[in-house]
Amino acid sequence: MSATHDIAVLGAGLHPWGKWGRGFVEYGTVAARAALADAGLDWSAVQSVVGAGTVRGGYPGYVAGATFARALGWQGARVTTVYAACASGAQAIGTARAQILSGMAEVVLVVGADAAPKGFFAPAGGDRPDDPDWLRFRVLGATNPAYFGLYARRRMALYGDTVDDFARVKVKNAAAGALNPYARYRKAVTAEEVAASAVVADPLRLLDICATSDGAAALVLCGMDYARGHGAADPVRIRAVSTVTPTYPNTVLDLPDIATDSALAVEPPQHSFRTSVARAAYEEAGIGPEDLSLAEVYDLSTALELQWYEDLGLCGAGEGAKLLREGATALGGRVPVNASGGLASFGEAVPAQAIAQVCELTRQLRGTAGERQVPGARVGITANQGLFGHGSSVIAVR
Repeated sequence: MSATHDIAVLGAGLHPWGKWGRGFVEYGTVAARAALADAGLDWSAVQSVVGAGTVRGGYPGYVAGATFARALGWQGARVTTVYAACASGAQAIGTARAQILSGMAEVVLVVGADAAPKGFFAPAGGDRPDDPDWLRFRVLGATNPAYFGLYARRRMALYGDTVDDFARVKVKNAAAGALNPYARYRKAVTAEEVAASAVVADPLRLLDICATSDGAAALVLCGMDYARGHGAADPVRIRAVSTVTPTYPNTVLDLPDIATDSALAVEPPQHSFRTSVARAAYEEAGIGPEDLSLAEVYDLSTALELQWYEDLGLCGAGEGAKLLREGATALGGRVPVNASGGLASFGEAVPAQAIAQVCELTRQLRGTAGERQVPGARVGITANQGLFGHGSSVIAVR
């Protein structure tokens, strides 16, 4: 892939994250209209809508593309709905890009929105013994916070990470989120406040773990010729979308799976699943981690953010906490991570979060991120992961 395969981000829009007590369609419609206004386009110019599906809102969640098209007003646009858990937004962007590059559509609206349940996510009702997510709840009782805690303990055992290191991640992200008008939590946090919050899954405390939120994000994507014809001579461009799956044998436990593959007959792959997600994006874009200006990563917990530093190649294995302590990943550092505030400040709105990451890259690369602005930002990457082996990474450039 090269610049000849770029598509343009003509518009980006968000509905603020929080707990608003309304439906996901309303949130997504607000974000879509904001993205259209940012693009300077009327809804009638959109030729395709790709909706990132939510399955907790009843039947309409399964037809999110058509649901948003109906809410905006039927005008004949093609519709598509994708569901890939937390990677839904990246797959929606990838689908839109494929439609644009194939000539199926010139202008595509990508929308993701959610009205999340209170507490942690759990499988829907009913018996599904062939569903690994259902099994890990029913057989192991392993809620999401339990899974986050296991990953934190693994880092402590392998690399010597400490609870103070985990707290530093929250402090960093809260400081950035305090500057973001779309974030749910807009308050700086101290390490002492993290330490004083309730233990949820040892060693992680309440402020180490992201919340579940309502929210929405949308993008207006188009071909480069269309963007130039619309007056956008130098738009933010999406250069790579990685949605790879793990490689057999998968030797690192990754819930909802409750066992690893055997490596007796086949050698383990050179790269772990999450590392391979980023590598595929780098290879497609023709860049490396040394080219990055910033990154938006999937900080379900503070410990998981440290893991992403290493998976993205920002540092070597076991060096994530050191990179954090040096200030390299904070605003003003060498490669700020989660300049938006991350999920620590937003919480999870599952179908929207990978799209929201690209909205943040768009603002940063445009130079319109205000007090969060990364000076001279030219290249950004997102990293996300959906259950069941859904990779998610997007590289944007300008």
